[in-house]
Amino acid sequence: MSLNHLKLNVILILVLFAGVSCQTVTKEKNYALLVNSTLGSKGKGFGVEQRYLEAGYTFPGPMLPFGMVQFTTTFFDENKGFVINQMSGAGCHNMGNLPMLPIPGELKESPIDMMSFKPEIKLSDAHAGYYEANLFNQINCELSTTTRTGIARIHFDESQKGTILIGTGINSTEVSESSVKITGPNSFEGVADGGNFCGANSNYKIYFAGEFSKEADASGTWMGDSLLVGQTSAQDNNSGVYFSFENKDSSAILYKVGISYVSLDNAKLNLKTENPNWDFDQVKEQAEKEWNQVLSIVDVEGASQDKIIQFYSHMYHSFAHPSVFNDVNGEYIGADFEIHTSEDGDYYTAFSNWDTYRTQIQLLSMLVPEKASQMVSSMLTFAEQSGGGLPRWVCANFETGIMQGDPTTALIANAYAFGAKNFDTAKALEIMRKGAEVPGTMSQRVETRQHLDQYLNDGFISSSMGSSMLLEYTSSDFAIAQFAKKAFNDEDLYNTYLERSRKWKNIYNPETTWLQSRFEDGSWKPQNHDWREASYKNYFWMVPYDLKCLTDTIGGAEVAEKRLDEFFTKLNANYHEEFFAAGNEPSFQSPWTYNWIGKPNKTQEIVRRIINEQYSNRDCGLPGNDDMGAMAAWYVFADMGLYPMVPGVAGFSLNGPSFEQIKINLGNGNVLTIKGGSEQNIYVDGLTVNDQKWESTWLPYNEIENGCTLQFKMAASPSQWGVNQLPPSFNEFK
Repeated sequence: MSLNHLKLNVILILVLFAGVSCQTVTKEKNYALLVNSTLGSKGKGFGVEQRYLEAGYTFPGPMLPFGMVQFTTTFFDENKGFVINQMSGAGCHNMGNLPMLPIPGELKESPIDMMSFKPEIKLSDAHAGYYEANLFNQINCELSTTTRTGIARIHFDESQKGTILIGTGINSTEVSESSVKITGPNSFEGVADGGNFCGANSNYKIYFAGEFSKEADASGTWMGDSLLVGQTSAQDNNSGVYFSFENKDSSAILYKVGISYVSLDNAKLNLKTENPNWDFDQVKEQAEKEWNQVLSIVDVEGASQDKIIQFYSHMYHSFAHPSVFNDVNGEYIGADFEIHTSEDGDYYTAFSNWDTYRTQIQLLSMLVPEKASQMVSSMLTFAEQSGGGLPRWVCANFETGIMQGDPTTALIANAYAFGAKNFDTAKALEIMRKGAEVPGTMSQRVETRQHLDQYLNDGFISSSMGSSMLLEYTSSDFAIAQFAKKAFNDEDLYNTYLERSRKWKNIYNPETTWLQSRFEDGSWKPQNHDWREASYKNYFWMVPYDLKCLTDTIGGAEVAEKRLDEFFTKLNANYHEEFFAAGNEPSFQSPWTYNWIGKPNKTQEIVRRIINEQYSNRDCGLPGNDDMGAMAAWYVFADMGLYPMVPGVAGFSLNGPSFEQIKINLGNGNVLTIKGGSEQNIYVDGLTVNDQKWESTWLPYNEIENGCTLQFKMAASPSQWGVNQLPPSFNEFK
């Protein structure tokens, strides 16, 4: 049992014996200790080639909500020690700059890439804002962070000499350019690049300034296989600095480092401003305090300890990204590679929008709408600086071009629908429309909508992955329609884009009764062609705004039910299997489709099966890559009984909540309370909304956003609740 779980047990025992009220428990709850930050940080052991299916790609080390710094071991190369930046849940080697590793004794040969060490890291504690582990069975290392700095407290064995390595020319891929200078007996500074991400350029520059609380007895550098004892500079790939300490008084050695993506001066300023003292405990306590403030936005009660820990661990990962990108003085490096100053709030990066438009942005917009608004503004600024088009996957100041579709359009519409409205909506609509209407619109070197000409003229896309791309475009077009109507009351634009969203029908093959790809001449390709990271049976249900038409097209509810039943006979399919894939985004919304055919009990069953069978409170406890909080937010919504099903539409498809009480402090100052959920009884037998009977499995957000109490009645067996009043399809949003 890890220390954070032990602490939680103690808290719960004290509460039980004290007989305090639920209100007191909530007030005194230490939410940071309810986070298991190792959840999702390991795979299930199936091998490197299976990582995309069986590992969360999260990390156990500390960060702050939306922090620039992540001070942690990496999913990829734990033996290197503790890096200073790492994207949470991203499924390719990324970032991992400045690995720090304390080793016993003197350094006698070059560490080269730092992969030859076997530190045998044994975790003692890992919760929100704090990490502690033992290395080499004799070195204790604690970590915490501010937004832009990291701090470590290192205890070598009594009277033992120790050495601390910092790989300044090392990251998770390959550094092509770096330089470092030792500036004193306890300090160094320099710059390195970021390598690549999923084969795409992310060659940012990261500047760093590091210090130790003690003067070293010896120091030096290394370059490649050359150990440069006493030297003060190094450069290029596989290089770094080291500092050795006699440690005669056996006291802790503190290490702190500030970073910036703008300049060395800014890295020093960030360190001086955010972490000026040598007080590890103060930094740790402040980090835990910030996480307590964020996690306490949602208070859950009435479930097992294991369930509560899972919920807050997923809340934690939902708030990992996007990441603050500006320094304390407001400066950031833009998409045009020029230095800009953020004038109104923070500027953000780390946008995995193909993933996060489905779940995470809705959660952030409900809970922290000002932050979510700043994130939208950051993407609009990125578009203006990068050529006029919206990006879809941003690392640092680079549009990587990873994935497909036009997800940022849907993300912006979702943010607005769920309460994040403090951004330039006119600018947003202009940029969204440019990407959707003008072929060749670019964000840096990446086209916002590939094959837009054919999509507009022929109504389908014949290129590789064209059909899954088309479905992404139709969802984004539907989102534009909703945004135009809600933000501007523009009926003409609404109707234009609503009609465009019906292009999914152009890839429906009546002979096979499936969605199917076409060759350029319009003839049908084989069924399994052109589906990105999933099968045609996964993508069939990715028309969440038009489900009545979809099910009517294939013969009605009975046919759809049979097809869904077969689809859910397996819950952890790989990209090529024709079943539900809990670990990947194209399948996310499918379980709630049963609500549209009058079988809500099956939605309730499948959602709970996914939660119980595909998720667990373990380091291998995720069914796939967390993808910057997308999967974490899916879990949070599923546990609350609310799922944001339809792009650009503020509302939820319902299932049974897992907790007896959930108190949600909405970002608009109102409180949503959900009562009556159950970890054991999974079926909904009744629901009231502010004491009024509610018979539909669809709940518009405007029913609850001004404060509301949802009272569920749960049962051990299926009921007739929600059977007769079906959710709306898109025609009912006119």
